[in-house]
Amino acid sequence: MKKDALLRSIADVGYNVGFGGRKHWATFDIVEKVPGLIGFISMAIGIFALVFDVLSAKIPSATMLVFGVCALYITFYDHKKSEYEESAKTLTKIFESLRDLYREVETVSNEPLEPYRKRLNDLRDKYYDTALSKQILFSDWYAHYKFFWQYQIDWVDDQKKFRFFRDKLPLSFMATIIVLLLGISFVIYYSGITQSAQPTVTSIKIPDTKDAMNAMNAMNAMNAMESSYVMTWTSCTLHGIR
Repeated sequence: MKKDALLRSIADVGYNVGFGGRKHWATFDIVEKVPGLIGFISMAIGIFALVFDVLSAKIPSATMLVFGVCALYITFYDHKKSEYEESAKTLTKIFESLRDLYREVETVSNEPLEPYRKRLNDLRDKYYDTALSKQILFSDWYAHYKFFWQYQIDWVDDQKKFRFFRDKLPLSFMATIIVLLLGISFVIYYSGITQSAQPTVTSIKIPDTKDAMNAMNAMNAMNAMESSYVMTWTSCTLHGIR
């Protein structure tokens, strides 16, 4: 194996170890912090619901119920929280050892590469022995943030050449965002069609009994006046007409 190939192998293992360590830290953070955050939010909304009636509606209540189910799901990992923490610490140390190995190989000129290759294999085996296969839901999304935006991975990026949409954003996250946008667009479009299809109802005012009686009396009075009106003619003598 040549020097360039060995550097690429170290970067590949460094990516697996570094991302795996961040994923263990993500699981530990979710199990450690999210239940307390959910409890705080639920208590705050419950207090404000005493003042604002809108928080007592069905949608906020259903949302709090979903948060409760999430907290219940997280408790399934609580008994292994210390294991995730210890594994994350060990994987972080392995990642730092791989970084040092990478820097050493970079400075090699004519030395044999077999000792460095053996160290790489030992670190890879240690990684497989340390990593836990079962991780909590959404830990992959959180791990992407912790690895690509919080971690020093310049030496890995020198070989891997990470791209934003291809590597730094999870594919499942982008697919979820697209599905949500399509769902919201469909709801808005369907609501517009439903509202436009509804017939326009013109309100007709029906007079009450009192108004109808008054109108009839007025008509009768007018008819009586018309029938009692008599036109009379009077005669007069015109003087001076022959």
